[in-house]
Amino acid sequence: MASPAAAAGSALLLLLAFAVAGVVSDGSDHRYKAGEPVPLYANKVGPFHNPSETYRYFDLPFCSPEKVKEKSEALGEVLNGDRLVDAPYKLDFRVDHDSKAVCSKKLTKEEVAKFRNSVAKDYYFQMYYDDLPLWGFIGKVEKGVKAEPSEWKYYLYRHIIFDILYNNDRVIEINVHTDQSALVDLTEDKEADVQFLYSVKWKETPTPFEKRMEKYSSSSNLPHHLEVHWFSIINSCVTVLLLTGFLATILMRVLKNDFVKYAHDEEAADDQEESGWKYIHGDVFRFPKNKSLFSAALGTGTQLFALTTFIFLLALVGVFYPYNRGALFTALVVIYALTSGIAGYIATSFYCQLEGTNWVRNLLLTGCLFCGPLLLTFCFLNTVAIAYSATAALPFGTICVIVLIWTLVTFPLLVLGGIAGKNSKTEFQAPCRTTKYPREIPPLPWYRRTIPQMAMAGFLPFSAIYIELYYIFASVWGHKIYTIYSILFIVFIILLIVTAFITVALTYFQLAAEDHEWWWRSFLCGGSTGFFVYGYCLYYYYARSDMSGFMQTSFFFGYMACICYAFFLMLGMIGFRATLFFVRHIYKSIKCE
Repeated sequence: MASPAAAAGSALLLLLAFAVAGVVSDGSDHRYKAGEPVPLYANKVGPFHNPSETYRYFDLPFCSPEKVKEKSEALGEVLNGDRLVDAPYKLDFRVDHDSKAVCSKKLTKEEVAKFRNSVAKDYYFQMYYDDLPLWGFIGKVEKGVKAEPSEWKYYLYRHIIFDILYNNDRVIEINVHTDQSALVDLTEDKEADVQFLYSVKWKETPTPFEKRMEKYSSSSNLPHHLEVHWFSIINSCVTVLLLTGFLATILMRVLKNDFVKYAHDEEAADDQEESGWKYIHGDVFRFPKNKSLFSAALGTGTQLFALTTFIFLLALVGVFYPYNRGALFTALVVIYALTSGIAGYIATSFYCQLEGTNWVRNLLLTGCLFCGPLLLTFCFLNTVAIAYSATAALPFGTICVIVLIWTLVTFPLLVLGGIAGKNSKTEFQAPCRTTKYPREIPPLPWYRRTIPQMAMAGFLPFSAIYIELYYIFASVWGHKIYTIYSILFIVFIILLIVTAFITVALTYFQLAAEDHEWWWRSFLCGGSTGFFVYGYCLYYYYARSDMSGFMQTSFFFGYMACICYAFFLMLGMIGFRATLFFVRHIYKSIKCE
């Protein structure tokens, strides 16, 4: 067990490093003198309603220098689609400007059409000033009262106004708005002479530097909104926990009656025929079919659970503060690599407990079970992003870095974990002997089959999290900022508890019906919440968002399929582990011949 322990230890060290980095480097900590240059970077432009479809700032014909200077970025920033370059504006510390010219430019017909198309799609731009994000729209559409689309007017903003707040020698806040009177008519395909302008206004504020990021948290979590959020979550959780407690009480009473009944049967005549779940004690611990795939799914699910736990720890200690660019993606990539030893150890040790012999094939299957579909999805979506010339397309160098991380960290730790699992020499603990030949499973009604059971198992856990899903989706696939990780952590704990219980309850009813093939059923029922989450994706896309276009649609459904698949593996592991503990407990509590 040395290698998975070492992997876990390394991940914990990484957690501490991230935590320290998150506290120390909370934004840029630069101090400036009057007149000193403050870094301003233009990041990207794109349709407001399509968060994945973003392009480089100078893909639009703005004023640009002869040589565009790019800022070096970390892995997570590149994965986030950030492509920072020097902006054409000079915002020196505490230096005001009034209608200063950036450049004068004669737009060709093609450039006018390009701007008009961008304005029609509601394009916005994003920049970073001293690590503070700022946004603005590039133009507006005047539709009139009853005007047809052919009669709409398209205008480009040519004058940007920056309002900057400072405290002593530090930048605290920046806001941007546009001069509504300085417009360029883009309605017709004809050349246009444009003079791009900008103004800068500095004001002093008493807000301390340490609180400058709170603006971005509070903007999406207003007091009334937060109160409703908490109330909704508490209401949902109380309802689910009451229902779970009600079912748990019933299950405990039924089990108690079973134990009394079986104890009475043992004291009665020995030739009395057994019935119910005791009747199949010789088959209940019969190893499942496709044991290699089952072990691989269990190992991968355990790794994803460890990854999720570490991410929550990072979030709760404040690493993912608003607009810590790329911190989440960096954490996901690195911690996934470091926890691969856990997947190798769990999968191989359990496979050997199930008397499997080809542990090398099992280890390779474990390594590909989640990474394989994710890699295929990435290859397709990256090709789409390249075709669109979007910033979501990863550069060749970044792809090489990820391949190196997988080759030098993920795969070696997976192999080391597998070797440790093979050498652990643990045996499967079964309280009952398994008979040589399996009993025939009696005919079951339709609602006791796998798919209806999965539908029943997934509904209750999904009902515990569906309210929170909206806020998460609005953050990931919109422009809201998610910062209330304490709520999310509580919901996650409740999700695990409800998943474990509902899977145990359904397994009990399955065993009571003398169906002993519970191994795969418990995993599928536990993970079925993932299918409900993907169903919610369809609802969110068509009913709650304005996303459109092939690229955005493919990115949304492609990456959400991978996330829901990860949910399926993780919750399936939780469901099976809880069920295995329950089944062992009830069969230990009775006397089996």
